Amino acid sequence: MRHIVSLLTPLAFALACSTPGGPPSAAEQHAIADSLARQVKAAYDLTKPDVEARLLSLYAPSGRVVSASAGQVSASRDSLAMGIKAFWQNVGVNMREPKWQWEEMLFDVPAPNVAIMTAKYHISHLTPRNEPHTIGGAWTAVFEKRDDRWYVIQEHLSDLPARPDSTMAAMPAGMAMPPGHKMPPE
Repeated sequence: MRHIVSLLTPLAFALACSTPGGPPSAAEQHAIADSLARQVKAAYDLTKPDVEARLLSLYAPSGRVVSASAGQVSASRDSLAMGIKAFWQNVGVNMREPKWQWEEMLFDVPAPNVAIMTAKYHISHLTPRNEPHTIGGAWTAVFEKRDDRWYVIQEHLSDLPARPDSTMAAMPAGMAMPPGHKMPPE
């Protein structure tokens, strides 16, 4: 498995060190990664009903769940549930024919009960005006196995930067921006 450098790695390392028996074999790591990939993809299948409930099912039902996204941090499942609901009711509901596509999923499995996933994704869809649109980003999640189920206990999401519109196309060298035009924040 590829090593993923992440701010979440110290948490996963601490969880892994508290697990007796040492790291899983390469075959066990591969099986865990495959199982998690299937679980995540099933939760994010936008063709099935109850999207909000399936997304929330990935997170631990009790204990602290830390989520960092869009410059905000929450540390409770209730806050996370409100964020998922707000996203789906304000953004998701406006996506027509959405297709969630995973571009890449990388896993580290330092212990039989701990896994780290870093994934890159995008959601192609039509706007309410039937115009093509895509959003996407990267997601790093620390999973902990509780009983026979894997749950996200900590995550960080980063959105793709907004694409500039056609007026922001590269200008010839030495050409200034039009008066009063401001660059979008990065």
